[in-house]
Amino acid sequence: MFLKKDGSKEAQSPIKNIVTLNAYTGKNYIYKGDKFQPLKKLTYNKANFITSYLGNRDIITATTTVSRSVPEEDIADVLEVKAYEELGLDQAIEYTISYIEMHNEGEEREFNLFVAETEVMNRLYSPIKQETKYIDLIVPSPLLYQVLYTKEILSAVGTHCFVYFTKVDAFISFYNNGNYLYSKSIGFSLEQMYEKFCEIEGEQVDKDEFFSVLETEGLKATDTKYQQNFMKIFGEVFITINDIIIYTKRAYQLESIDYMYIGSVQGPIVGLDEYSHNYLGLPSADLNFDYNIENDEWYTDQMHYLMLLTSMEYMENPDFVLNMTIFPRPPSFVNRASGQFIIAMFAAISIGLAYPLFHLVSSYANDAKRLALSTQDAQLKAEASKYKQIIAAKKKEISALDKELNRLTQIYGGKTKTLESIYKEKVNYRLKSGIFYTIAEELNKFGVYVDRIFTHENTVWMSLVSSDDRKLTELIKYISDKHYNDIKEIDIEMIAKDPESKHYRGLLKVEFR
Repeated sequence: MFLKKDGSKEAQSPIKNIVTLNAYTGKNYIYKGDKFQPLKKLTYNKANFITSYLGNRDIITATTTVSRSVPEEDIADVLEVKAYEELGLDQAIEYTISYIEMHNEGEEREFNLFVAETEVMNRLYSPIKQETKYIDLIVPSPLLYQVLYTKEILSAVGTHCFVYFTKVDAFISFYNNGNYLYSKSIGFSLEQMYEKFCEIEGEQVDKDEFFSVLETEGLKATDTKYQQNFMKIFGEVFITINDIIIYTKRAYQLESIDYMYIGSVQGPIVGLDEYSHNYLGLPSADLNFDYNIENDEWYTDQMHYLMLLTSMEYMENPDFVLNMTIFPRPPSFVNRASGQFIIAMFAAISIGLAYPLFHLVSSYANDAKRLALSTQDAQLKAEASKYKQIIAAKKKEISALDKELNRLTQIYGGKTKTLESIYKEKVNYRLKSGIFYTIAEELNKFGVYVDRIFTHENTVWMSLVSSDDRKLTELIKYISDKHYNDIKEIDIEMIAKDPESKHYRGLLKVEFR
């Protein structure tokens, strides 16, 4: 995972454009409206994301290890100490030290160090900073190839070698399974090639002509002089490259290099990929990819494309891109010391004025509130008077309705009682004549006669006469048993014998239910 030296994330304003800068050639591009085009003049615009790269010749690279027991917050300090010790850095010189961690499962964590003199960076980028006010991202040139794997332009399988020639530097970089491995300058920049060419010729050759032939014809130049000299120069170049490849394979235990990509700031050098393949035995191709980005130029320096894609990756995942900038975007107003001072001063003045202003505002607020409440009170009183009149009228109306309700309740109660009485008589009344008829039959059946009868409500008294007193008792028992459900009570007074007629008499009382 890529880390910045301080481990922090930079606050960024909303970005609309991406500007890529080549501090070595002075050529700049802007990505705006989905089009990548040259930028003639640098200006300050906080909507621009400014990116540049630091050439391999201005970087010291090394690999070091740190115990896994070292706390994460101490890693930066430990690596800085190791950089000074292991690289023999001058204590009197200020350096910018950054690092990336290499993935391994060993007992110690392994890091690639990238060290640059702060003075060199100031000298290189200060003229740019005068125009843009900041540089958001500065990436070591060997790490620009990382985005080819991140954006899946190249497959992250195998070991790849990248060789790139610029006017002031030429360097080789190695990636294994999509991860940076090693890089080194090879001492054959385009300017150095020109000087070597003049040395071979023994005279000063026109520089424009030299670069024109190199750019358009390359190793297949029609001029024999150029072709032979180019072959001699690149023969030396590839001797150096071969030595670096042998060292890298041995140092990093690589079985082979699977592919080599070769390019230059001037464009592909004709025949160089074939020469590389024949000389080194490595499959080779031009370092010139299709990034699917609109551009009107026939060729654009690949470093600008890689800076553009790396900037996009950085804005999405800042922790995955190594940033060596020492000219960060100014913090927002509230995060600046001057801004915080102004805010603090304003707060102090506000607090000082707050108390008297509070009372003044409170006084005006109370006056306004009192006026509003007085107006509201008058309105509420008028409305309350209206509702009091309505309530009084309703009370009179309710009193009259209560009296009418009492009168109707009494009438309803009387009628209810009458209807209940009628219902009771209608539903529950028993026809006594039927019972009397039945009893009369039973009297005849037992030979008992009635000489007098008297009734009151549900009670009947009968004066019985029989020739035998047993008939009277049998009759009473029979009536009691048969009419059990209809008779509530049956009783007969003492049965006595009439001395004159020699019949038995008794007064029978029957109370019906």
